[in-house]
Amino acid sequence: MKKPMDILPSPQQLRYLIALSEQRHFGRAANVCSVTQSTLSAGILNLERQFNVSILDRSAGKRVIFTPIGEEIILQARGALHGLEAVRDVIHYAREPFSTSLKLGIIPTIAPYILPVILSTATHNYPNLKLTVYEDITENLMERLAVGYLDLLIIAMPCDCSGLETYALFKDEFYLILPESHPLSQYEVVSLDKINAKELISLQDGHCLKDQTLDMCRQGQNQKVITDFNNDFMASTLKTIVNMVRMELGIAFIPKMALYDELANKDNLVFKPLCGAITWRTIGLAWRRNSLRASEFKQFETMFENLNLKL
Repeated sequence: MKKPMDILPSPQQLRYLIALSEQRHFGRAANVCSVTQSTLSAGILNLERQFNVSILDRSAGKRVIFTPIGEEIILQARGALHGLEAVRDVIHYAREPFSTSLKLGIIPTIAPYILPVILSTATHNYPNLKLTVYEDITENLMERLAVGYLDLLIIAMPCDCSGLETYALFKDEFYLILPESHPLSQYEVVSLDKINAKELISLQDGHCLKDQTLDMCRQGQNQKVITDFNNDFMASTLKTIVNMVRMELGIAFIPKMALYDELANKDNLVFKPLCGAITWRTIGLAWRRNSLRASEFKQFETMFENLNLKL
């Protein structure tokens, strides 16, 4: 007979616990796990009895409250379940790349412009791939990648990617957008040193595009630190920035991949290429260092073959 310490929780029991911790409601957790509420409750109760431990504080009435050890068990359960899923995925993608699940993170200044192509290509080329997409700023995506909630990121570089392995895909050049009446509209190409940083409308803090805009400003100002963007007008999306420029509230940098969608209506807008030391961002992939799926992730480059980034 096995001793209690030799018994291991089942993957299903771990799923029940994680779902309950996220939903804080037995009925909703059961729906997430595609089981009845009684089945989920029984699974958790059996786990408590197996190890003679209280995971739920049943003195809390109908509220779902976990005991301190219950919270710690949930934390470990997440890591254990991700490990089991990784073992399954290694077996699958060793036989056929992109034949299992892939949790993809992507930043907001990239997602609207390339996701349609990626999803279409993935569906056509990899019918067995279960692709889940999560959009957020770079810092949040990296946190989710680190703990295993995401497998692969599509990000803009340069960025602080310490601890990750990266793979460059292509350059995405920046253009200057400005009202037709702006003095810089007379130039065919605008040099960075002609741009007044105080006129620039930027994305809000947390967006890597804001940092890249700052870097270009530093180039144009002989490495002088620029901190005073047009802080009266900041935005969370490129679409809002374009509309602000159209209203003659300032000027802005916009990546090439966004020009097609965001400048479909060019009323009172012009865009100009830039010249300077570095006037582009690099679109690339990032994943956890030493990931067993590294060779598979590099094949993700094929998803971008149908992108048309020509003006």
